[in-house]
Amino acid sequence: MKIRKELWFGFTLMAIIVAAALIMLLSVERIERGHIGLLMLSLVVVAIMLGFPTAFTLMGMGMIFTWFAYDGNTTHTLDLMVQATFKTMGNDVLIAIPLFVFMGYIVERANLIERLFRSIHLALARLPGALAVATLVTCAIFATATGIVGAVVTLMGLLAMPAMLKAGYSVRLTAGSITAGGCLGILIPPSVLLIVYGATAGVSVVQLYAGAFFPGIMLAGLYILYVIIVAKIKPSMAPPLSAADRFVPLPPLTQKITNPNGTQHAVLGLVAALKGRRNQDVPTGYLVRQLALVFVPLLLFVFASLWSYRAVTEPLEAEASYENLTRMGETGERAQRSSATGLAEPPAAGGLAEPPSGTGLAEPPSGELAEPPAAGGLAEPPAAGGLAEPPAAGSSVAEPPGANGVAEPPGAVAEPPSAGAVQEPPGASGTAAAQGSGEREASRTWWTTFAVFAALFAIFYGMLTFARLEVFKMLLTSFFPLMVLILSVLGSIVLGLATPTEAAAVGALGGFLLAIAYRQLTFEVVKESVFLTAKTSAMVCWLFVGSAIFSAAFALLGGQELVERWVLSMDLTKTQFLVLSQVIIFILGWPLEWTEIIVIFMPIFVPLLDNFGVDPLFFGLLVALNLQTAFLSPPVAMSAFYLKGVSPPHVTLNQIFVGMMPFMGIQVLAIILLYIWPEIGLWLPSVLYAR
Repeated sequence: MKIRKELWFGFTLMAIIVAAALIMLLSVERIERGHIGLLMLSLVVVAIMLGFPTAFTLMGMGMIFTWFAYDGNTTHTLDLMVQATFKTMGNDVLIAIPLFVFMGYIVERANLIERLFRSIHLALARLPGALAVATLVTCAIFATATGIVGAVVTLMGLLAMPAMLKAGYSVRLTAGSITAGGCLGILIPPSVLLIVYGATAGVSVVQLYAGAFFPGIMLAGLYILYVIIVAKIKPSMAPPLSAADRFVPLPPLTQKITNPNGTQHAVLGLVAALKGRRNQDVPTGYLVRQLALVFVPLLLFVFASLWSYRAVTEPLEAEASYENLTRMGETGERAQRSSATGLAEPPAAGGLAEPPSGTGLAEPPSGELAEPPAAGGLAEPPAAGGLAEPPAAGSSVAEPPGANGVAEPPGAVAEPPSAGAVQEPPGASGTAAAQGSGEREASRTWWTTFAVFAALFAIFYGMLTFARLEVFKMLLTSFFPLMVLILSVLGSIVLGLATPTEAAAVGALGGFLLAIAYRQLTFEVVKESVFLTAKTSAMVCWLFVGSAIFSAAFALLGGQELVERWVLSMDLTKTQFLVLSQVIIFILGWPLEWTEIIVIFMPIFVPLLDNFGVDPLFFGLLVALNLQTAFLSPPVAMSAFYLKGVSPPHVTLNQIFVGMMPFMGIQVLAIILLYIWPEIGLWLPSVLYAR
């Protein structure tokens, strides 16, 4: 019986793991409990590679070795299992997982991906490698809405692969584009991986989502750049689209006011038809609706520009008042109380109970307040004896405030204690500051952003033909609804308007409404979505339970302490530690999936981060980029098997593997770029959350 290469690779890797564990046990002078923990870790990896369920393998191994660690005490073993399970299931962050998964499945079954791919393909028709670029863009958008790798790869394999192969694209580029694009859902929020990592490492999921935003865009941009370069250098791998593939069918009424290809300028054509003879066969209402549709983006741009300009140029009245109150501190509060009671002196301890002269409440020194004798009113308190015995014990009640208290009455530092100043010192100062500052000038960043978007809109309207108007209408019904859903979910999380769980609930409702809007919401769709959501959520929850039991057993045996001692004994620098950890995760991505790597190995790596001064947020972003190799690296490479299941018979698994290799190299490049410039991932969290 001939064994396949993938099986040979797997058996060889398992043999290496077992041999390394035996050599470790035989080479040490004294076998410690920690070595037993490392043996447990090796056995778990081998068992998973043999095909045993990950969650139950972790639970089983954890229970067995915990029983050994407790010297056969079954009661303690069961107590540990119950405590670990309860602690894991009490994590509120996990509630977001079923909600995000349900949103993904319900959106997937709304059949939006076909419209999305078609509209993006036509919008990018003249770009080199247009179909591959459209595939990557569609995968990135749909992965953001679903986050389910298998669903995206399978759907794009059914939709994009036949079109790309028919257009003459190479099998390798086709397979690589679909599998790599489908894996973007691992990194781009709302990612289930980031939720799992956040719950495992104790890192804020909100900050992880904000940090992963730009690295995800960077990785998708690198994929697209690679495809364009390949299409330019080797047109045989990605030939240009034919005129028939770029043809956009026009509605019957639009055909009456333009040429057959729709190359006439849309705005000019609609205006001419509105006031000319051409509208005899076309209803005026149709032309007005088309014009309104054309100018909707411009109106939104004008509204956004005016709103943002008003926000950045608003006077600093509130800020000036706040700074004034901060500078005056408690003096401002005392001034308000003084204006209400008529007291001229600051309310020192007991000051309100016993005014200095005995007439502070019944007969306030209005003359002094109305006509302050410049500095004299400040130099002499109402009672002359107040300066004679300032240090007397207990004089804080019987005697007036001391010189310090008199020297700093409310508002006296800023201006003479006139009636107006005593009554409203904070407001008056804030108003003066606001009047002095006036409106702010818009920053250079705002003007630059405005100029860029204005130029883009000018290009858009300058090149808007009737054919492109139809493409825009297709995008309006496929791309923009998804973007509104994505931005509402991610925006509410990143801006702190909602927790991930609350945003996930909004996303699930949004997916429900999208399915209703596209008339795809049926009982079967809901039943399948609920069933798949329950199945996926149960898998994740069992993984967490198994991971908690396994981690507890590993720590109980001293495995974590042994690993820390070994790593620290190597005297690594921060860079060397990061390189070592990422290389280990990269290698683990070959036989294991990301879920197994997160729940098994992150509890080992995360406690080491403090020793090397590594930010857990930054480490999580590196891991999220790195773990995409778990779907792109043989022999496990689940995305390859997803694609093979829907590919034509002549597409082999080896061709898919070869096509994924360049994209896996791009992932390594993205990891290097993120390490060299950490601001790619840390800038947005630092701005939003002042880290």
